[in-house]
Amino acid sequence: MSENKKLKIAIGADHAGFDYKEMLRDYLANQYELKDFGTYSSESADYPDFAHPVSLAVESGEFDFGVLVCGSGQGVAITANKHQHIRAALCWTVDIARLSRQHNNANVICIPSRFVSEGLATEMTEAFLTTDFEGGRHSRRVDKIEC
Repeated sequence: MSENKKLKIAIGADHAGFDYKEMLRDYLANQYELKDFGTYSSESADYPDFAHPVSLAVESGEFDFGVLVCGSGQGVAITANKHQHIRAALCWTVDIARLSRQHNNANVICIPSRFVSEGLATEMTEAFLTTDFEGGRHSRRVDKIEC
């Protein structure tokens, strides 16, 4: 990818992830081209309403990566992984975020806002977005994921 081209990132969250989404959106805005798929408040909201549009945006190729946040990270990860070409990774450490890119070619990071600090969420997201897929033997495995 050309150094002049900014990665396009789709971001979304439910009410439990709203504050983290806002923080991550602000942090990433200077480095990446972003689209915020909501939610736009901390009022109760259903995670699939945001996980599906983010996943579709990445699956279509319009966006390079997705960032999803909910309380446990599980709901958005389960929803995102229903999409054929999405490899959503639930991350709770920087090492897991890196490995999900290096070994699994993950294209959506799912963050559990109730279990990680804002600082860790930022570090994981940055590691995820800046780590390349290693390919090689991992390509064979990733190719076997889709049904």
